[in-house]
Amino acid sequence: MDHARSNLRQRIRRQRRVRKPLRGTPERPRLSIRRSHKHIYAQVIDDASGRTLAAASTVESQLKTAVSFGGNRDAAAAIGQTVAERAKAAGVSRVCFDRGPCRYHGRVAALADAAREAGLEF
Repeated sequence: MDHARSNLRQRIRRQRRVRKPLRGTPERPRLSIRRSHKHIYAQVIDDASGRTLAAASTVESQLKTAVSFGGNRDAAAAIGQTVAERAKAAGVSRVCFDRGPCRYHGRVAALADAAREAGLEF
């Protein structure tokens, strides 16, 4: 079997396993994280209505100037703080954390810790 296809299948299986018990409700939406080599993205999603309540990423022009490179822990911490502030402005204080297929380590952990320090509860 092709190695890249095998890795993709394993990644999809991990993602489904993590997301299966998680459902974002209006009272407790889902904080979803997407990580690439150069950037990191975070969204607060209400799955019941299918709406994104708050979002932040290192691709945004405001945050691109604040961080030198989007693929490190400092950028992830900045995104965690920004998404927490935007979620609080949208009236969200409690979320369930969706790490996707990524390990709770490095940039994912830095984003989660910064979001907790900024006032999100999960």
